[in-house]
Amino acid sequence: MTRIAAAQAEAVAGDLRANVRTAARLVARAADEGAAVVVLPEAFLTGYAEEVFAGPLPTPADLAGPLLDPLREAARAGGIAALVGTPLARGRVATLSLALVAPDGDVTVPYDKQHLDGPEKQHFVVGDHGASVRVGDAELGLSICYDGCFPEHAAAAARDGAVGYLASAAYFVGGEHRRDLYYAARALENGMYVAFAGLTGRCGGRELSGGSAIYDPEGRVLDRLGREEGVVVADLDLALVASTRRTHTMVADHRTSLGPRRRV
Repeated sequence: MTRIAAAQAEAVAGDLRANVRTAARLVARAADEGAAVVVLPEAFLTGYAEEVFAGPLPTPADLAGPLLDPLREAARAGGIAALVGTPLARGRVATLSLALVAPDGDVTVPYDKQHLDGPEKQHFVVGDHGASVRVGDAELGLSICYDGCFPEHAAAAARDGAVGYLASAAYFVGGEHRRDLYYAARALENGMYVAFAGLTGRCGGRELSGGSAIYDPEGRVLDRLGREEGVVVADLDLALVASTRRTHTMVADHRTSLGPRRRV
């Protein structure tokens, strides 16, 4: 059985090295809890702040270099895969991305955010593909914040075989109702687990709400944090995913088109 985790902490705006050290601590804690994979919040490596997004951003070369060594060491020591959010400069454009640190320390960037929200559109371009990762016997779809507001995003992962949805996010204080509703709904609609990692604390002059949680295939909360630093974990029960999808058949009953709309 595969154990998944979501982790949250405060990120320091613009201090990559401090944030990498915090991320490594969270990864080690998730490994101590027996998790095979952990997802961390959106833009965690830099902090989620407009002034950071407008300045120099890490590059793929930075991720391949010594910057992420503490994360590599934590992943190797714990035998755990870690997904951490970061802005990424890619030549003349930039993306909001998820970096994957594998248990052997290898670093790849499998996913770029496909839906940009508000001021993000001034700094980043959208990703051009969905992505899933295989952990043990489970396929897990990847998501960054606003992606999870679109039912079709999680549904596409479920139709492609995902039994879980790893959501890296940053919600400001005041958005707690929407945050909790979106990810419970994504779990229920698709009969799959959802692990939500929310940035918390103060960053760039604004307060983030945390709320990291794991939902079961019917949208029930299995484990949840408030605004404190911490890790939530849960075991993926593939038999429960299968039985839930037999009972609630929305994934199987999906229609690619509902035809033309008649107005009367």
